[in-house]
Amino acid sequence: MNTADIANDLVALCKAGKFGESGEKHWAEDVVSVEAGGQPGMDPVSRGKAAARAKGEWWEKAHEIHKIDVDGPYVNGDQFVVHFAMDITDRQSGQRMHMDEQALYTIKNGKIAEERFFYGG
Repeated sequence: MNTADIANDLVALCKAGKFGESGEKHWAEDVVSVEAGGQPGMDPVSRGKAAARAKGEWWEKAHEIHKIDVDGPYVNGDQFVVHFAMDITDRQSGQRMHMDEQALYTIKNGKIAEERFFYGG
C-alpha cells in the first residue's frame, strides 16, 4: 500500500469507529507516537506498537465519547494529516469538552513509523 492507500484506509476505519483496528493494521512494530502534552506522570512519547496500543486503551477508558468527526486525509509525499473533532467527557472529572486534534502520520516501508498529535483550543 502506498501513503494515500494507507491514509484512506485509516480514515475509513476511524470513521467506522475502529480506532484500535486502524492502529493495529497500519502501525510499524517500532512506531513512535508523540502527544503534544500528556497526563501528569505520563511520557508524551510512546515507543512501539504495544505502548501505542496501551495509550489508546487508556484514552478510551478515561473518556466517554459522544461524537467524533474525522476529516481527511490530506496527503503529501510520505506523510498525511487527519483532523479529529471530538465531543467527549472526562470520566474522572465529569467535564464535557470539545477537542480538536490534528494527527500527522509518517509512512516508512508501508507502515506508520510515526504519529504526532496537535491540539487546538
